[in-house]
Amino acid sequence: MKGTNKTAAGSLSIENDQQGDPEDMVNKSDAASAMRDAAGQAFSKVAEMAGDAGEQAKRAAGDTASTVGETVKEILDRQLGTGASMAGHFASSIRIAADDLSRESPMLAGVVRGFANRVDGYAQELQDQTVDQVMRAASDFTRKQPALVFGLASLAGFFVLRTFKSTGGEAAPSIKPSQDPAHPRDHNG
Repeated sequence: MKGTNKTAAGSLSIENDQQGDPEDMVNKSDAASAMRDAAGQAFSKVAEMAGDAGEQAKRAAGDTASTVGETVKEILDRQLGTGASMAGHFASSIRIAADDLSRESPMLAGVVRGFANRVDGYAQELQDQTVDQVMRAASDFTRKQPALVFGLASLAGFFVLRTFKSTGGEAAPSIKPSQDPAHPRDHNG
């Protein structure tokens, strides 16, 4: 019987330890709650910092893309100006050729001079425009004359294809040994 009492006393002791002091339970509960709150606040701060970092990265990427885009547009505008200048020089050369032709063929010289005037007019129009304006004009023209644009694109593609085909690789030399006419082979042995 004494063994039974010890067991009952031991289980009572264990139950008291598990139930513990109500004050200790409240302190443990408060500590757990405080830890949960601290963890939640830390998580919120980390999420907020990550969001801020993401926004800063987006702004930086947007600023970089904008700067690169502006730089590319400036370069293209300069190239457009240079191209317009070259077209003006080309028109001047065409006029000189027209002057040379006028002695022998005045009618052909007039056609060539008209072509030079047209090239010069296009060059002057391009000189005063930006790349954006040229792109807008090209887009408008494409909307107004889609068949012409498609036809010109097809023609350009045909010429590019023909150019690549004609400049394809040279024929490879034969790997067959050549015969020397001074020493013909005797196939009979």
